[in-house]
Amino acid sequence: MRCWGIAFLLSGFVALAVCAKSAAAEPRDSVITVIGNRHAGADMVRSFFHPGPDGKIDAEAADDAVKRLYATGLFSNVKVSRAGDRILVVVVENPTVGRLALEGNRKVKDEDLKKDLQSKPGGPLSRAAIQSDVVRMLDVYKRHGYFDTQIVPKTIEPKPGSNNTTVDLVFEIKEGEKLAVRRVGFAGNHAFSETKLRSVVKTGTTNVVSFLLNNDVYDADKIENDRDLLRQFYRDHGYADVRVSSEGAYDVATKSVTMTFAIDEGPQYRLGKVGLESGLKTVDAEQLHPVLHTQTGDIYDAALVDKTVEDLATTLARNGEPFANIVPKVVRKPGRQTIDLVYAIEGGKRLYIERIEIHGNARTRDEVIRREFDFGEGDAYNRVLVDRGERHLKALGYFKTVKITTDRGSAPDRVVLNVAVEEEKTGSFFVQGGYSASDGAMVQISVGDTNFLGTGDIAKASVTYGQYSRGFDVSFTDPWFLNQHLAAGIEAFGRQTFASPYQAFNTEMYGGRVSVGTPITDTLGVSTNYSLYKQGLSLDPSIGTVSLPIQQAAQMGSYWVSSVGNSVTYSTLDNAKHPTEGVWARVNNDFAGLGGAAKFARTTQDVRIYHDLGNDVIGMVRGQGGYVAPWGGQQLPLLDGFFGGPQLVRGFAPNGFGPRDITPGTTMDNLGGNAYWTTSAELQAPVPFIPPDAGLKVAAFSDVGSLWATSGSTATNLAALSPAQQIANSRAIRSSVGAGLVWDSMFGPIRVDYAYPLTKQPYDVTQRLQFTAGGFGGFGGY
Repeated sequence: MRCWGIAFLLSGFVALAVCAKSAAAEPRDSVITVIGNRHAGADMVRSFFHPGPDGKIDAEAADDAVKRLYATGLFSNVKVSRAGDRILVVVVENPTVGRLALEGNRKVKDEDLKKDLQSKPGGPLSRAAIQSDVVRMLDVYKRHGYFDTQIVPKTIEPKPGSNNTTVDLVFEIKEGEKLAVRRVGFAGNHAFSETKLRSVVKTGTTNVVSFLLNNDVYDADKIENDRDLLRQFYRDHGYADVRVSSEGAYDVATKSVTMTFAIDEGPQYRLGKVGLESGLKTVDAEQLHPVLHTQTGDIYDAALVDKTVEDLATTLARNGEPFANIVPKVVRKPGRQTIDLVYAIEGGKRLYIERIEIHGNARTRDEVIRREFDFGEGDAYNRVLVDRGERHLKALGYFKTVKITTDRGSAPDRVVLNVAVEEEKTGSFFVQGGYSASDGAMVQISVGDTNFLGTGDIAKASVTYGQYSRGFDVSFTDPWFLNQHLAAGIEAFGRQTFASPYQAFNTEMYGGRVSVGTPITDTLGVSTNYSLYKQGLSLDPSIGTVSLPIQQAAQMGSYWVSSVGNSVTYSTLDNAKHPTEGVWARVNNDFAGLGGAAKFARTTQDVRIYHDLGNDVIGMVRGQGGYVAPWGGQQLPLLDGFFGGPQLVRGFAPNGFGPRDITPGTTMDNLGGNAYWTTSAELQAPVPFIPPDAGLKVAAFSDVGSLWATSGSTATNLAALSPAQQIANSRAIRSSVGAGLVWDSMFGPIRVDYAYPLTKQPYDVTQRLQFTAGGFGGFGGY
């Protein structure tokens, strides 16, 4: 008992000491009384009041506390009064939002409007936040082309006597009419036609397909981007002094806008002297001349100048000069319409990257973004390489916007890179219908994602069901296998074809493939693959007497093919989807016989050259060739040969030319050959009086080629074994001329061609009208 008494006295002395110390440390305005708070704690309100050095809360400190309390959005009214050293804070809290609803919106989805709202269910009902939300939603509508939208916020109080203390917030929306662009015009353009310039800008005009393209919406940001695109286009074609402005005229009657881009082209420049100067003792400028992409006499191209600066910076960084700056010095000589260009290599400020901070990537993993940079934390800071990394991120297709900025680091020679991205959807789901002459009517269901689970991997799956063919394809690709720039992929596939007007037998193939590819340079890439698949051919009982070679191929049954292959691709195309300039070439090689029943070696080549001929006409020439030969004493399996058709020479039916059994009383099937060559020439231009953004073009073409079987092929051997069989095998040239209509539609490529065969063999099968839709057929990439 005595011990408890002593302990009680000691605790009392300690408490008095603490109170005395606290009293000495507290400000004289130590009593702040909070009245009116229901949800917000009194201590939270008091925390906004900060005494000055003398321990008093003066009028200025009190006003600052009131402003910051309002800024929280929790209070609709805050009053502060004094009574001696006491401060009385009277607050009126904002109600709590119960239900938040949007009414009247049909053109824009709820999730798009609610995405960045400050008002949230369960949060405070703030007048300032509501007005800010209205402005945000109006901005969303403007981006969709609705400038006449009205949004009225309304609150619904709880019923009297109800225990519910929340308030429902409803935004009533009147969307109004979309502000569309009726016409896009150009003034001052002499070097390029309006049709060509319309293909440069992204803003489209209202037409019969606008409801599908949805590109005729007036958007001030898009117009500004179009001005930049026009400036860049002119600068890439030698017009270094070009100036572009825009003006929109509103038509009250049609409630639409006419946009006019005014262009002051200036002269077109060619390059005069092109040189390199080095201000660094460790850099020999003469050794860097092979890196230059610009040469004397060339038309000035701003894009090639930028590319040269980038490649010089990369080369110098690899050679131990990461801080070097490359400054292109341009000297105009208007009298001669030439530009002297000197790439000056200068010493830059020695800065290092302290951190790379990434913002906005809710789905995409950080490492997917970081691997697109040629630098890391702790490396030298080089603005050219940073800009290159920004372009690489934009090219991924994962983000709507990418912006890289810098902040000061912890030391004068340190910088922090801020990478801000805005993600967009990368998944896809399509149900497509189509038609091709060889496969008939078809439907395809496909699903895929180019940024699978935010890893940057590519996953695809598709199922096809058609009149004469059915199949499936499932693939997965890791573009950065083992954290290296290696694209490793795996694929499983299967395909069946049935007897049709173009073949008198059924085929079946299923198997898989693994591949690894890597870019060597920006224009050259290589890949290696291994394929294992089983294929075979069967007869349809409803068909008459098929050719003897087909019967013998069916008797062989199904067989496995095990092959390794490689491909080399070279491309300098200005646009992969709609090229106007450049070269695309690919060589494929396959070697079968490492296991399996089939033994053959096969090579195919495809080269295409595109050139802008002016007046919106694009010219293309193409050459193809292929050769396959068996080895190990085998014959070439019929299904592994080449079959001539419209993919080689238009105007001929599928399986329409090549070695053929012409024995009377049989189905006279194409037996396939093992060698072919073709050349093509084509001109494409927009259809007159149709807006270019509709993607409709007219084409004129000419095709020439041949396909045959050499000694040792299936056809010639069978002819030797069965003299009664009449096998036609000619190296005669097949050729055609024609015209076509091409539509790059939202449903996939659609093309109609009419080709007239000029030279053919009597046994060839022709088909003048060719039609493909939905991306299932086509002419080998035309």
